[in-house]
Amino acid sequence: MSSNAPEAPVRKAGPREWLGLAVLALPTLLISLDQSVLYLALPHLAEGLQPTGTQTLWIMDIYGFLIAGFLITMGTLGDRIGRRKLLMIGAVAVGITSVAAAFATSAEALIASRALLGIAAATLMPSTLALISNMFHDPHQRGRAIAVWASCFMGGTALGPVIGGALLEFFWWGSVFLLGVPVMVVLLIAAPLVLPEYKAPNAGRIDLLSVLLSLVSILSIIYGLKELARYGFTPVPVAAIVVGLAVGAVFVSRQGKLAHPLLDLKLFRVGSFTAALLILMVSMLGTGGGYLFITGFLQMVEGLSPMAAGLWMLPAAIASIIAAQVAPVFAKHFRLGTVIGVALLIGMTGYLMLVFVDPVGGMPLLMAGFVIIFIGVGTFGSLGTNLVVGSVPPERGGSAAGLSSISGDLGNALGIATLGSLGTAVYRASIVPPAGIPADAAGAGMASMEGAVTAARELPAKAAEDLMTAAEAAYTSGLNTIGLVCAVLTAISAIIALTMLRNRRGATPSGNAAPQQEGTTKTAERSPSTA
Repeated sequence: MSSNAPEAPVRKAGPREWLGLAVLALPTLLISLDQSVLYLALPHLAEGLQPTGTQTLWIMDIYGFLIAGFLITMGTLGDRIGRRKLLMIGAVAVGITSVAAAFATSAEALIASRALLGIAAATLMPSTLALISNMFHDPHQRGRAIAVWASCFMGGTALGPVIGGALLEFFWWGSVFLLGVPVMVVLLIAAPLVLPEYKAPNAGRIDLLSVLLSLVSILSIIYGLKELARYGFTPVPVAAIVVGLAVGAVFVSRQGKLAHPLLDLKLFRVGSFTAALLILMVSMLGTGGGYLFITGFLQMVEGLSPMAAGLWMLPAAIASIIAAQVAPVFAKHFRLGTVIGVALLIGMTGYLMLVFVDPVGGMPLLMAGFVIIFIGVGTFGSLGTNLVVGSVPPERGGSAAGLSSISGDLGNALGIATLGSLGTAVYRASIVPPAGIPADAAGAGMASMEGAVTAARELPAKAAEDLMTAAEAAYTSGLNTIGLVCAVLTAISAIIALTMLRNRRGATPSGNAAPQQEGTTKTAERSPSTA
């Protein structure tokens, strides 16, 4: 075919594709909901299973650890065996492991079932995002579809405490895990009817050593970061991070030598792809640390219940969903770097508002800042994800989707670890226990805000009030500091967007979306071997 032949028009998505998007929204909503719903169930779960402190931490963390660890592998596996096939296999696994978690009779059984649930859930995220790129070839429609996908993810995170609280009013703790079963049943019925199949031509076999190296590297780094957030700079988490980085270097070196790598390093030669991942990581670093202290303020300073705190977070979630839906409209008329950069600068002003929050009467300013922050989060969640997926060829869509999720997870873990440690250090440096407080209560209050809340329950009313007043002031100082640091991080993200993405337009297909590859996608979808 002549290289001067006119390009075929990009096929528009029809009703079947939009119905397929609704189906793909179900697992996306479920994954994000599962990550937040357990916090409310923890006291009920602890009463029923009586886990040790260490077991409680693993119950909470193992799900997220294994999702993050398997994202790259599952994204690449979907490219090879078929994205719809992997999605359906994952749906079956999620349904079975959800039931196992709901009816676990011991802490050990719950940890094991949560681990398997995390591996199963890791199949869903890259598959849903990669299938969107197969279904929506028009960049305008793809941007709108990914905005819906991002909205479901953000909405599920906010709805988790609310839905969990409602379930726990009437049912036992295991009911929060059964949410996934009807969702997965609907997915299994609808997926063959409305979702196309796709697998990359000539993808080669999965390199099992690369799978092992990526798993060890990611799990070690995220584990180390989370442990740093809890215990500070102790030898074990530092060693875990060092091991993770070393294994990661071996993984990267191996990918450069393989004919069919698990992670194609050539993706990072696309400037917009690399910039989007970098902005995502830096932005989520700020969001992770800020979210941690904001939710803590609502519950420990304002004294709200977990469900009430979840309801107060709904306005921010709604703002992020609206921003995600509106962002593609702005991207049609302005350069992508400008839209993302301006949105991040808006989010920066929200963080700056946190600097001025007071422990008494600070709720209105806090919630206003929280909403403004999530306007920036929603905008980039939509446009940034679309940029990552749209910057790579269709056969690398699963890998790109996995990397997008990994960047967010690493940024979030890094934010919780570093900013959480910073906020705790400010708290400890700021608190001055009132005179007359017993030494053990004063020591608990100086260690952490959680310790102050627990100690205050055992004190007389006046002493408890004095201790809480001092602790709330110190905790708010930590929040103020976190707000300032997050504002700086968000400003850095905005600068990256305004410089590295200054020549990108949201309405322009990526250079990789060539007609030949478009045809390859359609051929693959029609092939009997991939249907």
